[in-house]
Amino acid sequence: MHQEQGRVRHWTLLALVVLTALNFVNYIDRSVLFAVQPMVQREFPGSDAKFGMLTTVFFFCYMVTAPLVGYLADRFPRKYIMCCGAILWSAATLLTAVTHNFTELMIRHTVVGIGEATFVAITPSFLADLYPEHRRARALSVFYLAIPVGTALGYLLGGAMATRWGWRAPFMVGAVPGFLLGLILLFVPEPVRGSKDHLEVTAERGTFRGLWSNPAFWTSTLGMALMTFAVGGMQVWMPTFLSRVRHVPLGTANLRFGLMTLAAGTLATMLGGWLGDRMETRFRGGHCLISAIGMTLALPAVLLAVFHAGSWMYPAIFLAEFFLLLNTAPLNAAVLNSVSAQIRSTAFAVNIFTIHLLGDAFSPTLMGYISDRSNMQMAFVAASTAILISAALLYLGMKYAPLLPKDDEA
Repeated sequence: MHQEQGRVRHWTLLALVVLTALNFVNYIDRSVLFAVQPMVQREFPGSDAKFGMLTTVFFFCYMVTAPLVGYLADRFPRKYIMCCGAILWSAATLLTAVTHNFTELMIRHTVVGIGEATFVAITPSFLADLYPEHRRARALSVFYLAIPVGTALGYLLGGAMATRWGWRAPFMVGAVPGFLLGLILLFVPEPVRGSKDHLEVTAERGTFRGLWSNPAFWTSTLGMALMTFAVGGMQVWMPTFLSRVRHVPLGTANLRFGLMTLAAGTLATMLGGWLGDRMETRFRGGHCLISAIGMTLALPAVLLAVFHAGSWMYPAIFLAEFFLLLNTAPLNAAVLNSVSAQIRSTAFAVNIFTIHLLGDAFSPTLMGYISDRSNMQMAFVAASTAILISAALLYLGMKYAPLLPKDDEA
């Protein structure tokens, strides 16, 4: 008995480690472009709005691919689909070596978006079958640690390598681990769907038709969409803001922003997962509560970071990232817990489609458009408005969150 439990824990840990490592590579590959964007703009001249379209096209392909992938993942073994996705986006990243105009860069970005969607749309449901409801935020905090750490490494890798060997070099280096980790994933056992669920299966939680009238799912998803709008726009434009508006050298801007993303994101993601699970065992909608508090506190920090040029600017950027990323794990756990295992991959694919359609698929382009016609500070006002609406939706989401059974262990 003990031997069998130890074996299960071993495979659970292996799955979490491999999936988290792949997510690190995912975010490194995704954020390198933000670090080298001014260099790319010099080689392929174009407006801020035009280069914002790179991220828009990436997320458009990403979100259109997700529903199909989610449908397949609810019917076939998920690890094979995730493996194919990792290999596809890694191969597309290598295509940067032969990218010599803006159109080719756009095509390369499109293929990367398709590959990443086949991984990100499935992984949360895979992890949900390894951990019960009241432990999911902590497991997701490890997995989503890749967002701040991978993004930060993308800035640091891009800034360091691009200044020495050109902006294409970090893309080629970042592609190799994806191939290897994708193959290792083939040896991870597929968990039994719904084996860790304790909540009752209802038509609202367990059918595709019921999903559309599921208020717990939609308040969490729409709150996440507006958070994604703000985070996506800030990640794309913050190094450029520091370089252009505050006259910080680009290499220094990437280094500082990368290190702040690394520190603030690591602390916030781990703390958010722990707090979310703690609150979920004490209050209905505890995951939404922690997320809403994070968004509320992020708003003044963003405004201070953008409109204050003095000594408070960098601490405000740090706090803005901390409070925005505090909600990553609990908010994703709220989405997972709002539905049953039968439709979880499909539901998460709908979530991904929605959050990118309303979020970072067009926020970089919109912020670039505002910057072209006004200034970059006013572009960040759009992100601040999204944060305010997100907080309101998440406070409302507490009312609709499912109530965990009383006999669950905290």
